[in-house]
Parts: sequence; C-alpha cells; structure tokens
Amino acid sequence: MRIAIYPGSFDPVTLGHLNIIERAASTVDQLIVGVLENQTKSPLFTADERVEMIEQVTKEMPNVSAKTFNGLTIDFARQCGAQLIVRGLRAITDFEYELQMAQTNRILAPEVDTVFFTTELKYAYLSSSTVKEVAHFGGDIECFLSPLVAERVYKKLANKNSSGGKS
Repeated sequence: MRIAIYPGSFDPVTLGHLNIIERAASTVDQLIVGVLENQTKSPLFTADERVEMIEQVTKEMPNVSAKTFNGLTIDFARQCGAQLIVRGLRAITDFEYELQMAQTNRILAPEVDTVFFTTELKYAYLSSSTVKEVAHFGGDIECFLSPLVAERVYKKLANKNSSGGKS
C-alpha cells in the first residue's frame, strides 16, 4: 500500500490546499493530511478544529484522512508508515526552502521520498495567512475557501473580536 503524508498548518485549509490534496490522493492508496501543532505560532483554529475542517471538506475522498502531529515531519511520516511526503509549490521562493527540507528529510530517512506538486496557476498567490488578513479586514474570502471553511473563519473572527481577542 502506497501511503503519503501532506504536512502543514492548514490554518485554514484553502482551495489551493484542496487542489494539492485531490491531486496527491489520486496518486496514492492513502493520503494523510498532517496538521502541525506548532507551539510557537498563534493559529486562528486549534489543531483539532483544522483536522475537523479537513475531514469535512475531503469527505468525498475515501482515501484521505487527517490527524495532528508534533515534532519532525519525518517522524510523523514514519509513524504513518508513509513512503512519500507531499509538498505544494506556489513560486520559486517556496522551492528553495522545500528543497532544503526534502534533502534533510532524505538524509534522516532514506526510505521516505518527497514529491512536489506545483499549485495550479489560479492558486499560486494563495496562502492561509493572506486569507486571514483579508478576512480580518472584512474582505470577501469565499473565492479562496470552501463555503464551510469560509463560514468557520468568519465565525471565529467574529467570536475573537467580540471577546476582545480571546477565543
């Protein structure tokens, strides 16, 4: 069985992420979307909320699942029995960082390869950070996210703003 992981923060999961998930899932038997629990960042959504959203927007993809992880991506790959790490590339600036990480992971775990999917052009500019910034200033984010995720972002920001920044 060919298993791949697609690690990231997914805060929130965008249409660009979903495009990579769909394409990667069509090439493997099982794709596990790994949601990083990064203690150094202040995400909009908890890791469990992000997993839940990913599960909801990928429910039509039976070979896709999502789970949280801490620590090194390569350790998560091993825990999942993955032979592949999936990474998305938007621009040349992504490539330099991703290549360095892929080479490091290959040294740490020669049995695990990294595969790159280039983002479809219509998503090349898209990032979770951009979406959150647009939403924070009241912009329309529905062209960047699935309707379910957009609704959750608006709701989370409304709750955050009404509670004085605490959620």
